[in-house]
Amino acid sequence: MNRKLVMITSFLGIPLVFGLIGCEQPTNTQIICNKNPELCADLHKDSWCRFERGDLIRNRFKLKNIPEPSGKEIYQQLVYLENYNKCVELAAGVQHILHPERTNDRARAFGLSSQTLAELQETTKGSTDPHLAYYHWSRFNDTDAGAVLFAAEQDNTIVDVDLQAQLASYFVKVNPEKSKRLYAQVLKGSTAEEFQPDWLLALATLYRQEGRNEIEYWLSMTNIEITKANFSSEQMLAIIKGEKALQRKLDRDAANLADQLISGKYQQSKLKVLLDEDLIKPQ
Repeated sequence: MNRKLVMITSFLGIPLVFGLIGCEQPTNTQIICNKNPELCADLHKDSWCRFERGDLIRNRFKLKNIPEPSGKEIYQQLVYLENYNKCVELAAGVQHILHPERTNDRARAFGLSSQTLAELQETTKGSTDPHLAYYHWSRFNDTDAGAVLFAAEQDNTIVDVDLQAQLASYFVKVNPEKSKRLYAQVLKGSTAEEFQPDWLLALATLYRQEGRNEIEYWLSMTNIEITKANFSSEQMLAIIKGEKALQRKLDRDAANLADQLISGKYQQSKLKVLLDEDLIKPQ
């Protein structure tokens, strides 16, 4: 696959190629657009979808400074473009009474982003890169892409923690042991910044399937500690059959694990010990 070709976008009938021009890294999208108008010309102008628009612009600028984008970087562009396209589609359906031209601008942006997304999807179809294979398998149920993805997983050639986590989530129901093994790799290989609390909920599900309710409670409460999510104390207590003394102990353990994971100290945690012990048990 020609990665230069992949990053070509076309709008207003003008082909644009993201080339290597400068090394500055501004984060303000207006500055980026002022200095690089070609990166923003196909996007809408008002404040709707500002987060999705901002993510897309910043990622386009990043790719402009990369002569040969990786599969992961192209995958990220696809995701940002998807998110923008979905948001601006909704925005295009909102009629602006005082300024109807804004509605027209959003409709134009939706049409152009749909075209650009379809072109990028078509260009990356058939890629042997695991990230792009995952995209086409997960979005379109592309069996050939799935074969590429799972072959890479089987060969242990997928090292990106985000992609490992996506696969681990998929295997929760179809292959719990593989899922647990992948989550162990993800936790071991991720930094504090990369850590996602949802991984704990997936692991809690795996332990619930095994009937190990104390661990389910511990991991679920750790997720709550990190995310500060609302929860029902009664429902949580029901997981461990109403044992309040055990609950107090597990709550302390959850607070401790939360601190370790937030600080990037998974290697020193009881969770690592647990997973290591589980994964060396005879199958």
